[in-house]
Amino acid sequence: MHREKKIVLVVDDSILIQERIIPMLEEIDNIEFVTHAGSYYEAVEQLNQTMPDMMLLDIHLPDRSGIELLRMVKEKYKHVIVYMITNRANEFYREICKKFKADYFFDKSKDFDLIPRVIAAQTIYHPSINEKTNPSL
Repeated sequence: MHREKKIVLVVDDSILIQERIIPMLEEIDNIEFVTHAGSYYEAVEQLNQTMPDMMLLDIHLPDRSGIELLRMVKEKYKHVIVYMITNRANEFYREICKKFKADYFFDKSKDFDLIPRVIAAQTIYHPSINEKTNPSL
């Protein structure tokens, strides 16, 4: 799915993260709008309603794992670029996310300010899966 302006879904149960990241994303020129979900089931509903181009996804959600959601998104919504965001950015989670085809992996505590820059760049150039090289994973 190709649109000039992108729709972003932020999936994180932390109100603080939502309040911080959403305004940063809304400032990006090629973002049409940003929506959010605080749980797995809210995210599934948002995926069906808004058909986002990009999704920021926390690994730990209150009702189910973000990794389960990643897996489902990559099976059913192959066009969605998934940016995993977590406070548990260890090698174990990085490898699991890589296995389930996360496009990017960010440590919330170290990489937070980098996230909007990477997304802004992605709104300009969206390579196919085969062309992509990702130093984040």
